[in-house]
Amino acid sequence: METTTISTRIKKSEAKKLDQLAADLGLDRGALLKQLIRRGYKNLLVERALEEYREGRISLSRAAELAEINMRDLLLLLPDKSIELNYDLRELKRDIEGL
Repeated sequence: METTTISTRIKKSEAKKLDQLAADLGLDRGALLKQLIRRGYKNLLVERALEEYREGRISLSRAAELAEINMRDLLLLLPDKSIELNYDLRELKRDIEGL
């Protein structure tokens, strides 16, 4: 797996908190940061996709694609985010054709 180094500056107090959390979890700082970045990235993808869907700019299937999750999982998130299902016959036909 090809990797790259990314660096950033944070407050010393934040670094101490990260180090403490890493120790509590039995990880080193780098491993913890990788987990946090992956989770944050995934959460941002989902938030962005849900917002686009809420605004009616994209379809449900496109939102699932952008969020990198399946439609079932996306559907399960809608009630928690107080988002109504906007799915009509035209979208259903388009999704069926895409299978």
